[in-house]
Amino acid sequence: MNIAFLTASCMLKDHPDARSDYWEHDLEIAELGPACAAAGLPLDVRIWDDPDFDPSVYDAVIIGTTWDYMDQADVYDAVLERCARQSRLLNPLDTVRWNMRKTYLKDLAASGAKTIPTVWGERADADTIAAAFDQIGADEVVVKPVLGAGAWRQARLQRGAALPPADELPLAECMIQPFLPAVVEEGEYSFLFFNRQFSHCALKRAKAGDYRIQSSYGGHEATHTPAPGDIARARAVLDHIEGELLYARVDMLRGLDGELAVIEVELIEPYLYPEQGKGMGEVFAQALKDLLSR
Repeated sequence: MNIAFLTASCMLKDHPDARSDYWEHDLEIAELGPACAAAGLPLDVRIWDDPDFDPSVYDAVIIGTTWDYMDQADVYDAVLERCARQSRLLNPLDTVRWNMRKTYLKDLAASGAKTIPTVWGERADADTIAAAFDQIGADEVVVKPVLGAGAWRQARLQRGAALPPADELPLAECMIQPFLPAVVEEGEYSFLFFNRQFSHCALKRAKAGDYRIQSSYGGHEATHTPAPGDIARARAVLDHIEGELLYARVDMLRGLDGELAVIEVELIEPYLYPEQGKGMGEVFAQALKDLLSR
């Protein structure tokens, strides 16, 4: 079979605008590529917005490290729609569209998943942020865009402090959550599932003096062996999500009550932490093979 693995031009190390974390794409492909090839499912790495990309020549299209889609979300959606129409998109288009906007957390909370308290706003202006401090009952919050990833236009704010420049805040709709000390004291857990089967877990920590756990901000990851109960909590989150899932990453953080809560569920283009999941390429390849056999 012929499988496309979508990435972004900024994830290629020789590109003039390569991101500082381009090497994560290399690590991911180094793990997935040989395993999928051995399973008879070779991956063809393609740039998602390349005019010459033709999804119809592929049996399936996997959304990979497309980490620039926030800059042209409408174009991205149109490309994925074409992939779904002309091939088999993984994860499916309806799931991707639902997951692209962080308002999916509202749905998870409504269905009973344990999430972090969140205030939703039309824009990240002074009035919205000031009201959120009172609604949440916190003296420190994190403001995030509803459409965004990788801590893009995200800000940590203290009550009464001056707001950062507008270009450091969300452009439009925002979500505001209490800052949880566990992110710097303990770290954030990423539970990786392929075809809903647990694969591995990474513990992500920020560099000293920061709270952002992404590698582009100096964050680092360690292999973590979670307790069975924590795996069950992460898997229970996926029980609230219908449909096929080639991959799913459930990011959880310990709340003020000491319990793990969902901070994100990544169903679009998550980094899969191959260094913390040695051998996960075979698990991924088997999940892909099982899904394509249906």
